[in-house]
Amino acid sequence: MTTGQHSGLPLLGVEEEFLVVDADRGEVVPRAATVVDGARPTLGPRVGGEITTLQIETRTDPCQRVDDLAAQLVEGRAAIQAAARSAGLRVIASGSPVLGQAVPPPLTQGPRQDRGTATFRGLHDELAICAVHVHVEQPDRDRAVLIGNHLRAHLPALLALTANSPYWAERDTGYASWRSVTWGRWPVAGPPPYLTSARQYDDHVDMLLDAGALVDHGTIFWDLRLSTHHPTLEVRVADVPVTAVESAALAALVRALVVVSGEAVDRGDEGPRLVPELLRLAYWRAARDGMGGHGVDVATGRLLPAAAIAERLVERARPALDAAGDRERVEGWLTWLASDGDGATRQRAAHGVRGRLTDVVDEIASRTAPEEGTPA
Repeated sequence: MTTGQHSGLPLLGVEEEFLVVDADRGEVVPRAATVVDGARPTLGPRVGGEITTLQIETRTDPCQRVDDLAAQLVEGRAAIQAAARSAGLRVIASGSPVLGQAVPPPLTQGPRQDRGTATFRGLHDELAICAVHVHVEQPDRDRAVLIGNHLRAHLPALLALTANSPYWAERDTGYASWRSVTWGRWPVAGPPPYLTSARQYDDHVDMLLDAGALVDHGTIFWDLRLSTHHPTLEVRVADVPVTAVESAALAALVRALVVVSGEAVDRGDEGPRLVPELLRLAYWRAARDGMGGHGVDVATGRLLPAAAIAERLVERARPALDAAGDRERVEGWLTWLASDGDGATRQRAAHGVRGRLTDVVDEIASRTAPEEGTPA
């Protein structure tokens, strides 16, 4: 990424992951390569495969304006859905498969994947999961690490806002984000530790490599990390949202939180030292209830309505949202969630009409990349 010197706003980039499903049966199918090949004339390097042959990923170019980012998200989703449709397939934005999950899922082939299987073994059985990753430009790695200390406290709230994976193995798990539960089993997932410099960050990663917990530097799967390829801070905690509108709002909120946290760092505040047990508890509660219940205040351990925690988060980010012109977008997202519920709630609502999981897939597919004239 290059620096956004003119506006003073950090550049943004987003990666979204999707599942490929059969158009008639709604089951996940290992035909990601077909969709990638069909979308590549439109998207070029902005589309690619993932660790399993059930998944594809789209990427945006770096943007300063969230309007531009949103346009790229919509374009990416439209291109992969069109490519899928032409092959008798569809793509869905769900954090986990709804129908037809294979265990273990079919993995893409290569020496890196082989090393991963040898290292992580049965953990690869649950890799058919989809997230959204938000990159925020932060070329100063020391400053980025300290900003990360502030963001750690907000990761459970960001997870609750985007919870969109209630189904696993064709059953309702009772959780809003089962993806985050399965992902939390990995030795290098979840929130990063409290760190005070880029040197300490690198030493910690080297320690994990020496201990055999990583295949390489790219397999640091913390929900918040320094990117290995770009001068960015990468937030990876969220399920992929059902709609591009939500992904754009999430990106706007994450950037605003990075900006206000950076200002705190510049004042000498290196971030709160959270009680690990409370942070873990807040993660669990966010994964279980999403926006439909209560969350945990990571500072006090008190239960609060998830909506109240989200509103407090937006209030913290408000100065940066106002400066970027993104406040209306993010507040509109919260209003929408209060009305229609998080992704998990909407998935369950689609199932509740006739008790059919195929209806869930139909609903998600119709919202992932709406056809022209269809509401988003």
